[in-house]
Amino acid sequence: MKKFLIIITLLIAGCGLTKAQTYNEILGRPTDTSITVSVLFSQNVDLFIEYGTVTGLYPNATTTISSTGGTPDEIDLQNLLPDTKYYYRTRYRASGGGTFLASAEHTFHTQRAAGSTFTFTVESDVHLYDKKGCENLYKVCLNNQAADHPDFMVDMGDTYGDDHHPDQVTSGKADSLHRVYRPILGAICHSVPYYFCLGNHEGEFDYYLAQTPPDNMAVYSTLWRKFYFPNPYPNNFYSGNTEVEPYGMGQPENYYAWTWGDALFVVLDVYRYQCDTSAKPKNWDWTMGDTQYNWFKNTLEGSTAKFKFVFAHQLRGQGRGGVADAPFFEWGGYEQNGTSYGFTTKRPGWAEPIHQLMVNNGVNIFFHGHDHLFAHEVLDSVVYQEVPMPSDSTYEIGMLANADAYVSDTLDGSGHIRVTVSSSCVKVDYVKAWLPIDTVGGLHHNGEVAFSYIIGNCASGVETVQKNAAAVKVFPNPASGELNIIMPDVTGSVQFSLTNETGQILLQSDAYMFAGKAETIDVKDIANGIYFLSIKSESSVSYQKVIISR
Repeated sequence: MKKFLIIITLLIAGCGLTKAQTYNEILGRPTDTSITVSVLFSQNVDLFIEYGTVTGLYPNATTTISSTGGTPDEIDLQNLLPDTKYYYRTRYRASGGGTFLASAEHTFHTQRAAGSTFTFTVESDVHLYDKKGCENLYKVCLNNQAADHPDFMVDMGDTYGDDHHPDQVTSGKADSLHRVYRPILGAICHSVPYYFCLGNHEGEFDYYLAQTPPDNMAVYSTLWRKFYFPNPYPNNFYSGNTEVEPYGMGQPENYYAWTWGDALFVVLDVYRYQCDTSAKPKNWDWTMGDTQYNWFKNTLEGSTAKFKFVFAHQLRGQGRGGVADAPFFEWGGYEQNGTSYGFTTKRPGWAEPIHQLMVNNGVNIFFHGHDHLFAHEVLDSVVYQEVPMPSDSTYEIGMLANADAYVSDTLDGSGHIRVTVSSSCVKVDYVKAWLPIDTVGGLHHNGEVAFSYIIGNCASGVETVQKNAAAVKVFPNPASGELNIIMPDVTGSVQFSLTNETGQILLQSDAYMFAGKAETIDVKDIANGIYFLSIKSESSVSYQKVIISR
């Protein structure tokens, strides 16, 4: 895999470094008065960090430390001012002497005060360890996130891990799977603090933890994740998992919560705890565990934040989709048949299923990944927001494979979720990423907003936009002989494509549409089943799930 590195070549006499020096910085654990800078150099250096509140001026500095090449050092900047933008840079020299050089100036912001407006971004399923992930497109998406000037980014997992052959994951392989992301993320995370939410492919399962410890994928993955990336642990700012795990893992930094501005953020781990470790888990075996459940319940009930956001890579560690999967097992309480309620006996002592816990405590958005597409659904006032891949250069892996698991508002493409929070509302945007070659001709534009929605009242400042899937009407659905399509805001040439669940195109046509006027497609020769209708105009692309039934 080709690495994107910040490269400094030192040829200055007396510097003591005679070959290319590489380094990167990752910010983590921002609080109201502190932040952690994880610095990784390729060679032995002496280093310190200087910082201040005015660009170019650095009245504060940390103690100089000796850093071993290839080993990141976590340096805490402390006694900072709340709700303040800081500027910093790393100073370094060859170990033992010479002139201190300086990195570029970078920035961060301490915890926002209530009433502030701020932005954060969300990404999921980078998958650079397999053929799904395209590194060049991921870099485009990272640059798009940096352009949003977010206070931080939440990565929803399936990033470092590769559990396709768990018995073949050595400590060395786990090291390389994590290390390769340092320079890639370092391209923006020097100024965008990074939070990580565990995915299924990270392999940090109870089932794997129990196999020949400490020589297993789960232990290796935990150790190397913590080695390279600083995630929150419980203190006077973050709450979370206080358990200390064996084999050097310590506090696993796997679930945690914090408040920023008017919002509560809760990151869950839906994989580490299982009811039975003798076999791979399924259904009721998947659990967040008593300790995490009680912490989650207390965190939601104890928060007075205006907005509440919850993050987990999947619902209960199993299944596809959001709303359609929410009724089952510990998430919704029902058995797979949808009629038998098993929660009371399967989760004795728990107050209520996870979905109902979110409803009763005013959770606004549940962010999840795993399915590699964009999907926006609402169940009992809770938005279920599926986060798209940032790195799928085909732009349709998830849409073709998993769209049928969703009940509304699905879109293909690669990109990230941008969330702007103000005192009165939340605005969510799906920002698409396009490789330069795919923007030729002007149909696609890197950084375009494919879908937006609002929670609350944004009349006082945040623009309201809603595009694409929400603007298209397809009826009747289910259909028997004809489909009618209305695009309220589009006048011009439109292309329709109807594909089956395997991606085979069964019908394709072109039309010139007028805004608000229906266009009819004949589907009487299409067999009964579930299909996907692609609707492409010069300014938008929409997808609708269509059922044909006679």
